[in-house]
Amino acid sequence: MQTNFTPAQLADPHVAESEKILRKCVHCGFCTATCPTYVTLGNELDSPRGRIYLIKDMLENGRAADKETVTHIDRCLSCLACMTTCPSGVHYMHLVDHARAHIEQTYRRPLPDRLVRTMLAFVLPYPARFRAALKLAKLGRPFAGLMEKMPALRPVATMLKLAPKSVPVVAKPAGRAAQATQKGRVALLTGCAQSVLDPGTNEATVSLLSRLGVEVVLPQGEGCCGALVHHMGREEEALAFARRNVDAWTREIEQGGLDAIIITASGCGTTVKDYGFMLRLDPAYAQKAAKVSVLAKDITEYLFTLDMPAPARAPGTVVAYHSACSMQHGQKITRQPKELLARAGFVVKEPREGHLCCGSAGTYNILQPEISAQLRDRKVKNIEATGADIVATGNIGCITQIASAAKLPVVHTVKLLDWAYGGERPEGLPKSAR
Repeated sequence: MQTNFTPAQLADPHVAESEKILRKCVHCGFCTATCPTYVTLGNELDSPRGRIYLIKDMLENGRAADKETVTHIDRCLSCLACMTTCPSGVHYMHLVDHARAHIEQTYRRPLPDRLVRTMLAFVLPYPARFRAALKLAKLGRPFAGLMEKMPALRPVATMLKLAPKSVPVVAKPAGRAAQATQKGRVALLTGCAQSVLDPGTNEATVSLLSRLGVEVVLPQGEGCCGALVHHMGREEEALAFARRNVDAWTREIEQGGLDAIIITASGCGTTVKDYGFMLRLDPAYAQKAAKVSVLAKDITEYLFTLDMPAPARAPGTVVAYHSACSMQHGQKITRQPKELLARAGFVVKEPREGHLCCGSAGTYNILQPEISAQLRDRKVKNIEATGADIVATGNIGCITQIASAAKLPVVHTVKLLDWAYGGERPEGLPKSAR
């Protein structure tokens, strides 16, 4: 793609990076075939190629974002299926991240939209606040139907519907020494939303790793990875979260060494693995962030490197494996989770259209509920067609999204692995799951 940025514009490192990305696009349109919003809406501007044109026009002309551009960029899920499909290596993720930051700086959203986004940024990344909000949701749930009829309150109605009826009361898991001959030492990112909605995932991770001979530590000071605010264009907040985590993990690296930083939410994994890029311009953090990005591993990615023993039990249960977008497109982890499940004794089935997003995408199911619901229903239909007993996936957003409509239990992959290798049986499994 030909670009016409001025030398003054290219002096901005963010613009210079985006210009490099834009020049790789050859307009082929392969990305449209795998873009969930284009497949759903059929609008060229709701495809990666269309959004690239909008971003190029906005940045090249140095203008503030307008309503049309914001509408179509907001509809992007950041599922990154386009990056898997693209034959030219267009790094769409960094381009759309830059566009969102530019929108946040130059566009004044309608008041209801601003309030909802501010609330999400204030609540979701902080476990204590999020837990309190979920408890308050009980009071608002009876009014969700009424709110849904009011456009300005639809995001609030969606949040109320997605909120669980009860909040797990489980303390933050403790680190644990290896129970067998020590094979490694890792740090676990306990995270924000997942630690509230499904703390059992982190507990299963600690349990499994310690039995396999891996010491698990929980560094003081780590918290939200920053993905939630990063995808809303609130870049300074995202970088603040990133710096805090880099500091926490660097202290642990210097004190006892780490073989990996284990992440159990694939959306977080995609972001942490990008810390090196996000902090590349910060001389105090660039080198440390790059080291953290190299050490970051999804739990299944790390388990795949270990010499796994024979499973303690062979469940034989049929599992539909849903590969989260952040797993297959963001981190390029595709075969490891499925192979681990198969080795553990599960019968693994893959749903049709596995490359398409379930519609969760961080806060997307709150901010774009109509499109999100269409994608969710399409995903659930394909999953249920497999005839599986359970759905396994590696991202808390997907678990919440799919479980809101599916008849099957949806559990994190590591919970099934922990169960197969001698851990506790995950809650909610059908009796047919032996």
